[in-house]
Amino acid sequence: MRRADRRGGRRAGTQGGSRRPSYHHGDLRRALLGAALELVEREGAEALTLRAAARRAGVSQAAPYRHFRDKEALLAAVAEEGFRSLTEALLQAAAPHAGDPLGRLRARGLAYVDFATSHPAHFRIMFGRGAADRSAHPELMKAAREAFEALVSGIRECQDAGIVRPGDPEELALCAWSATHGLAMLAVDGQLGERAVHLDALAQAVTASVFFGLGQR
Repeated sequence: MRRADRRGGRRAGTQGGSRRPSYHHGDLRRALLGAALELVEREGAEALTLRAAARRAGVSQAAPYRHFRDKEALLAAVAEEGFRSLTEALLQAAAPHAGDPLGRLRARGLAYVDFATSHPAHFRIMFGRGAADRSAHPELMKAAREAFEALVSGIRECQDAGIVRPGDPEELALCAWSATHGLAMLAVDGQLGERAVHLDALAQAVTASVFFGLGQR
């Protein structure tokens, strides 16, 4: 079986015009996800196709169809991975602030901006114009919902502590997310100009303003 895998790997590498060693089948999905991210980061989302991902991964043009039926399925898988990483980053950022609901909420906002600027390709695939239709991909929808819920739970904690005013926590979370996401997208798209040098301070200012607006009236 091992010998057959090696023969298949050489054929795939030859057909795809690989500039990398061929991947074993067990690594194919991971390799294609990585190739998709590299393409978006270097050439933009418009350059991403299954064929281009196969070339960059060093496999045959037919190989991606073992895991992804089309380009949107590949986009959905990359976006799902991104949302799961984002959720982990938000929860990890809040963890050191036990007993401080507002500190936990602000930490999540700062972590959101940091994730976007640290993973711009993922961020564009998650939220860009060519993003996959979440309603057609239940696992992607679930991952996106879990990321949003990390913010909603932070709002609820602050409401319970009397820091954030009463109201629908999802609606208030959407308000906070809109401002934080706007800053993150401006940074990722290079629209902040000289202000980008002071992004950390800018993120602090934006999150402070957001949470001031959420406070008790």
